[in-house]
Amino acid sequence: MRDGRKASATTLTLQARLNPEPGSEPRAGFTVSKKCGGAVQRNRIRRRLREALRRISALHSRAQHDYVIVGRSAALSASFDAIVDELSAAFARVHSDRPRGNRSSGRPADEAIR
Repeated sequence: MRDGRKASATTLTLQARLNPEPGSEPRAGFTVSKKCGGAVQRNRIRRRLREALRRISALHSRAQHDYVIVGRSAALSASFDAIVDELSAAFARVHSDRPRGNRSSGRPADEAIR
């Protein structure tokens, strides 16, 4: 998924990539590293993220896209509404038309460096 778009938040990171198969449905995968705790904590994070995605996927996911949601340990203590809001915002960022990797200083291009 390294060639796709990525959006990070406190509780998760969303990675999205275009699937080259025409007409394919959106697919999602979940991962939580062992740094987030034992199996019980990791599964709880995964369940919370899966439910958040289920609630908003019809609004935000797009056909012919693959998604990976990487859970963070903050998802254990965050409110469920916060997770849903962060996931919605992450979808908006990965599907925005803003160019990737453009971390400008906020100045117009003609004033950048002289």
